[in-house]
Amino acid sequence: MNFEEFIRSGKVRKSLPDTQHAKALIKMSEAHINFLRLQKIDETSATTLFVMYYEALREIIEAIATEDGYKVYSHEAFTAYLEKLKDYESAAKYDRLRKMRNAANYYGKPVDANEANASAEEIIKLIEKIKQKYLEDLL
Repeated sequence: MNFEEFIRSGKVRKSLPDTQHAKALIKMSEAHINFLRLQKIDETSATTLFVMYYEALREIIEAIATEDGYKVYSHEAFTAYLEKLKDYESAAKYDRLRKMRNAANYYGKPVDANEANASAEEIIKLIEKIKQKYLEDLL
């Protein structure tokens, strides 16, 4: 489904750009990452911490959409939004991480410590890339 189809389906709504909300989302994402960096990823904590890292990434993508004047009600629509921006590499990475998060949250599939550590590093790099590319004016 492309981004326009998400709009037609009501899973995304056009709204006014909201810079204050976008800034709040950026700060929340940064606070989550700062907290998460203090945590040890092991077999007991891996799935929970992975899900939290994913949420920090989603918050950053939501900040871009909010600043662009969209309210997104579907995690899957964020993939389409990144594709709309022609950021196919970030879209592919986000979508893979989204599917891992869905498997954990909805199907009870655990994330092992190695995978969670690798994903955490990937998410931190992806967040920094996205912030520099799309949100530099708000930082």
